[in-house]
Amino acid sequence: MSKKSKNAIAAPTVLKPFNKQDKSIIQVVIETPKGCRNKYKFDPALRSFKLNRVLPDGMVFPYDFGFVPSTLADDGDPIDVLLLMDAPAFPGCLIESRLIGVIEGEQTEDGETERNDRLVAVAKHNHTHSDLKDISELNQALLKELGEFFVNYHKQDGSKFKVLGTKGPKEAAPLHANSIKKGTAA
Repeated sequence: MSKKSKNAIAAPTVLKPFNKQDKSIIQVVIETPKGCRNKYKFDPALRSFKLNRVLPDGMVFPYDFGFVPSTLADDGDPIDVLLLMDAPAFPGCLIESRLIGVIEGEQTEDGETERNDRLVAVAKHNHTHSDLKDISELNQALLKELGEFFVNYHKQDGSKFKVLGTKGPKEAAPLHANSIKKGTAA
């Protein structure tokens, strides 16, 4: 057993990014549950989840939010995932999911702009969203609200987030694959 394998439970960032038997199923580690004001983040150095910030009264995460392990996005963190499922999970929960699209975004902080896309996925085991195959099938008002959430979320820490658009699973899959390549190269 490799050192990475032994540490997988205490270090979810080194878990596999997809299901070995079905590569269309991605693994998502939840950092922040739906309905939570507290934003949690996994700290690899501490090998623990820690409180990153608290959202203002009335602002909560609209869905579970997490990352795909063993990936690296353009912002230097594992690639983000907004996960649609029936009920909130908990920080550290590993959920098999199906990619349905991406909310493409740009984040500007301290005069520097970088891509900060959010994959959108549906939990493999759920009822409410089980029929969704493509982000375009989501209610357009809800999709707009999700974009506004990220705009307002980033405004809280003084950065700026701009939604560039939404795309389906065919466009999201290469983003996921590239983040895996970057994650294994790091």
